Amino acid sequence: MAATNAESSEELAAKAVHKRFEGLVMVRTKAIKGKGAWYWAHLEPILVHNSDTGLPKAVKLRCSLCDAVFSASNPSRTASEHLKRGTCPSFASTPKPISSVPSSPTVTLANAPPRISPPPPPPPPSQPPHNHRKRSSGNRGGGSGSGSGASANSSGIMTPFSVVSPLAIVDPSKFTVDLSYPPVVSVASAGVVIASASASPGGGCMYGQQQHHLVLSGGKEDLGALAMLEDSVKRLKSPKSSPGPTLSKAQADSALNLLSDWVYECCGSVSFSSIEHPKFRAFLNQVGVPPISRRELAGSRLDNKYEEAKAESEAKIREAMFFQIACNGWKSNENGRVGEENIVHLGVNLPNGTNVFRRAVFTSGFVPSKYAEEILWDTITETCGSSVHQCVGIVSDKFKAKALRHLENQHHWMVNICCQHQGFISLIKDFGKELPLFKNATENCFKLANFVNNKSLIRHSFHKYQLQEYGHGGLLRVPTLTSDFGPVYTMIEDILSSARALQLVLMDESYKMVLMEEPIAREIEEMMRNPHFWNELEAVHSLVKLIKSMVQEIETEKPRVGQCLPLWEELRLKVKDWCSKFHVLEGPVEKVIERRLKKNYHPSWSAAFILDPLYLIRDTSGKYLPPFKCLTPEQEKDVDKLITRLVSREEAPIALMELMKWRTEGLDPVYAQAVQLKQRDANTGKMRIANPQSSRLVWETHLTEFKSLGKVAVRLIFLHATSCGFKRNLSLVKWASARSHSHSRAQKMIFISAHSKLEKWEMPHDEDKDAEFFGLENGAFDAKNINQVSL
Repeated sequence: MAATNAESSEELAAKAVHKRFEGLVMVRTKAIKGKGAWYWAHLEPILVHNSDTGLPKAVKLRCSLCDAVFSASNPSRTASEHLKRGTCPSFASTPKPISSVPSSPTVTLANAPPRISPPPPPPPPSQPPHNHRKRSSGNRGGGSGSGSGASANSSGIMTPFSVVSPLAIVDPSKFTVDLSYPPVVSVASAGVVIASASASPGGGCMYGQQQHHLVLSGGKEDLGALAMLEDSVKRLKSPKSSPGPTLSKAQADSALNLLSDWVYECCGSVSFSSIEHPKFRAFLNQVGVPPISRRELAGSRLDNKYEEAKAESEAKIREAMFFQIACNGWKSNENGRVGEENIVHLGVNLPNGTNVFRRAVFTSGFVPSKYAEEILWDTITETCGSSVHQCVGIVSDKFKAKALRHLENQHHWMVNICCQHQGFISLIKDFGKELPLFKNATENCFKLANFVNNKSLIRHSFHKYQLQEYGHGGLLRVPTLTSDFGPVYTMIEDILSSARALQLVLMDESYKMVLMEEPIAREIEEMMRNPHFWNELEAVHSLVKLIKSMVQEIETEKPRVGQCLPLWEELRLKVKDWCSKFHVLEGPVEKVIERRLKKNYHPSWSAAFILDPLYLIRDTSGKYLPPFKCLTPEQEKDVDKLITRLVSREEAPIALMELMKWRTEGLDPVYAQAVQLKQRDANTGKMRIANPQSSRLVWETHLTEFKSLGKVAVRLIFLHATSCGFKRNLSLVKWASARSHSHSRAQKMIFISAHSKLEKWEMPHDEDKDAEFFGLENGAFDAKNINQVSL
């Protein structure tokens, strides 16, 4: 029992000690923020633990200047004895705040340089300390008759409220001060009276501390200015102090190179002016990195980095025997306003799978096909000079019917195709324009969204139930134009994700009031209570989501031209399952797909599909043969025509004979299996081809007997089917538009940024990463909402 009592008493004592410690920490925190005594900037409470029990047994004060430890019973006395009286060896060299200078009842002026009187000794323990918080009524008014608030006698003794002259001016030219450090605020809890007097030519300035309440003419607003004054005094007394570490020249140069690389790679997302922001400069100071000006960043450093990146790109292109031009950004101008600037990216696809950025073209408004053709040809000649045969094709997101076809007709060795990423996006637009299901769903959504947004009673009720069900509220997003189905899809998503809230609105009293006044309210209610309305919305949303997922996969995988036919066949199968699930007629949907396929189709699709060993099919005899049975008769003819066009007239018959041999013999099973070998991707978990370059390498190393056909095969197999390596960066477009007078610098910035991202395979933009990080809750559609709808 005695042991238990002893244990409980120890715990109580520990709690008391801990409470004392927390109290001192709170007082110190407030003081550091300017709401307490000055000495807390140097005294830090620490907790001393019992070595046996581990419980706190005492609270001590540690001096942060010399690491001495004192009792925490009387922090004020500790500060007076240790700091003010010079016991601390480090405190003498530390700049002291004006408010920490001790006061004296009287100050004597003489011809000698001014000095500060030592503080009075602390009162004995038996004598209570004098309370300075109260001021006498006689002094509160600021003086008697003269209004000076003070009086002086003939002996030169001036009372604390004597008439004072202005402060002496300190010549800042005598000091070397680094004002880039962030200010350190140290405001004492006691009030401050700053005074200066001169009795003779040898007079000087003095500081005095008198009351415990602030006596500042500007009131509390003077606290900030007082802190700045104290900080300036500190810096003038110790101009060589530096808070940051010291880096060697090599380390500093390396840090500045990394910083400039980051700014260039962000390309428009980071402003050059932000480099000279005071807080950013203070950060560089803190870590010991020398400051850098935006003039240097946009000058010599930019030029050097550009030349370095350009040299690397040109070296890669020189090593390749042939390449493909990729052009992306023309489509962004279709709906652009007159004068709105846009950036078209042109890159080079190499046979080894490497992508190299070439140039950026600034366009504004509508771009004619002839201009695009000139840009493409200029890019080819600038890349390979007179050896234009090195460019075996172009892939672009626009101008297939005119510019690409015209260049292909002029130069028979070229294969110019349109981007499949853009083709699938255009298919969504086709559905929106041609399918009655899409038209009906769009019309109903417009009607519902405008009704909810425009009727104040309904809108308020809708926001109330949004907050209740989802924790956030907002208007339904209604597009201004319907030419692009993207904004319409967003509106459908909003309605589906708010289905539960919309149904609760129908049962609200406010809706019953609107029913009596608005005839359309009855129509909206009937529509929302009809299951067919929600089934149509879900069907449209499901099909668009299906195509968008394939678009995303195309953007990630970057398929080659031989994969185009399997890609569209996969789409057909998925759409067929969609029709079966939502009871939609297949005929109209199939017609829309077929029409878009014909617009995108190029004979190279069929030829690459036949020549790529990746798509060889094993027959009953064990041979791996090209998949001719998967082609239509027209597509088989396309294969023959393309092969004969890509070789010389003398080689055409030989190439066709080799094609027949390839059709009957195929590839050795061991090599075919090696080409088609797949392995699981560690990042996505999907099965991928282990060596994507093996299809081309087999033709160059193993199938050497097919001399004419092999030339065609290696040039077709590597061709990319998409040009979506570079996304339209809105911040970059805005940044470049603001610098239309200095497009050369913008070109260099874009080149460096694109080159770096292609080197690291980091094509997703920061906006996409941020959207993924934050989740975009408002845009996320939850299919469970449909199940919650009360029909």
